[in-house]
Amino acid sequence: MVGMLVVPPTPAPARTGRQLQRYNGLQRVVVGCIPYRLKSSIKASSIEDALEVLVITTQRKGKGVLFPKGGWELDEEIEDAAQRETFEEAGVSGKVGGKLGKWCFKSKGNDAYYEGHMFPLYVDIELDQWPEKDIRQRYWVSAAKAKESCQYSWMREALDLLVARLESTMNKLDELTV
Repeated sequence: MVGMLVVPPTPAPARTGRQLQRYNGLQRVVVGCIPYRLKSSIKASSIEDALEVLVITTQRKGKGVLFPKGGWELDEEIEDAAQRETFEEAGVSGKVGGKLGKWCFKSKGNDAYYEGHMFPLYVDIELDQWPEKDIRQRYWVSAAKAKESCQYSWMREALDLLVARLESTMNKLDELTV
């Protein structure tokens, strides 16, 4: 069942360790999601006005916000890993969309390089308890606010791609209803 996360009744602990982590050469492969929801009727406003995204705090306090992401493990499909990381770090679940892209980036905390893959996740479940609740906070913000405060340029690019994809989808729907 690719793309379907089964949410346990009580949050399971987050996966730990690097034994199953995927690497592309020396680059650790990480995957994540941009959790989003639409706060109002899209037809009444632009996508950018209707869109809210969920950002989380970093584990290192005071280092900004980001979208949930983490290691893609050998025993997972890429979409499942992205959804698992989003559930563990942000406590949300939903429908994963097609991949937004792939980026290579340098860690802000060390000299390691990573390969990152991001997916949109339309949120339909938001839990009060989740595995990393005690070490992260989450906030629903506008796309503009997320672009302002997100610490990674590659995540801001992924958000721009999500906004463009949603706008394109809405334009196609408008053409069908004319």
